[in-house]
Amino acid sequence: MLDILSSGRSICYAFPMDQQFKAVVLHGFSNEEALGVLRAVRALGLAGEPPAFATTTVSNLDWKLSELLEHLAEEHQAMMGRQKGI
Repeated sequence: MLDILSSGRSICYAFPMDQQFKAVVLHGFSNEEALGVLRAVRALGLAGEPPAFATTTVSNLDWKLSELLEHLAEEHQAMMGRQKGI
């Protein structure tokens, strides 16, 4: 991901994933700023399941975006299942 972030280019990956999955990945935000973004996105009242949120880390900056999103989708699904009591 670091190469994508530093290049300023936008990339669209096509990989098998639930088309309803929404994610917000933040890079370079303070904790306070990230919390503000999370609250603002939630205030939009988007239809369907709420989006997953993540920030870049030293570990995941070397991942492909598709890997990060797949991992995020798995974690999000597990969290939503726990909240629903599944």
